[in-house]
Amino acid sequence: MTRYKLTIAYDGTKFHGFQRQPDMRTVQGVVENALSKMTKGTHVEVYGSGRTDAGVHAFGQVIHFDYPGDMPAENMLRAINSLMPLDVVVENSAIVDENFHARFGVKRKTYQYRVDLGHYTNPFKRFYTGHYQYPIDVDKIKVALKDLEGEHDFTSFAASGGVIENKVRTIYSAKVEYIESENELVFEFTGNGFLYNMVRILVATLLEIGNGRRDVHDFLRLFEVKDRQEARGTAPASGLYLKQVFYE
Repeated sequence: MTRYKLTIAYDGTKFHGFQRQPDMRTVQGVVENALSKMTKGTHVEVYGSGRTDAGVHAFGQVIHFDYPGDMPAENMLRAINSLMPLDVVVENSAIVDENFHARFGVKRKTYQYRVDLGHYTNPFKRFYTGHYQYPIDVDKIKVALKDLEGEHDFTSFAASGGVIENKVRTIYSAKVEYIESENELVFEFTGNGFLYNMVRILVATLLEIGNGRRDVHDFLRLFEVKDRQEARGTAPASGLYLKQVFYE
């Protein structure tokens, strides 16, 4: 058996998330089906760096699997891409040590979130951005983002469906850029881990701060109260992208 590490990109619009589910189209299921064709029916288990929900996209999801034989990495790249649907592409392939694990070896992740600020929903962006039609003060958002950096208890920003008890995470970098040509805000968060729906809840809170509905330093209060109801909203899945996964 040879262990392969693949970096894949996908448009999550028509997927019910990354993780395999019965009778649902998922990224893991699509990749495993392709590998099954390559092995003439032998099931190959795929492990991802983490789950992405239905509608969430990825530039740099990382997976690994053990494949029977010793196909060169470049051949694996060509073979599996020939079996991928149009909304998935394998960006690169490498043969790795048997101790490498796509999930348990993760040190940092970067997520991106795009928000369209047009007054009306853009039909050509609706699957690839969130939408916020109200006035925004980007400078307020930039001040608030500084409060996110560092180690904090993110209980207020964890969706109720999560099962992880320890809600403490470290955000190394949190930033936003306004792209005038697209009338979009592009958020980027890098941290040692993210809770279920955490980035989407953070973005919803940041937009309320930018609109003046919250105090610019409201994150400091939300860290203390540890109450999901206080954070309120969740930004749509369509604007979220897993950008990059970092290992040792």
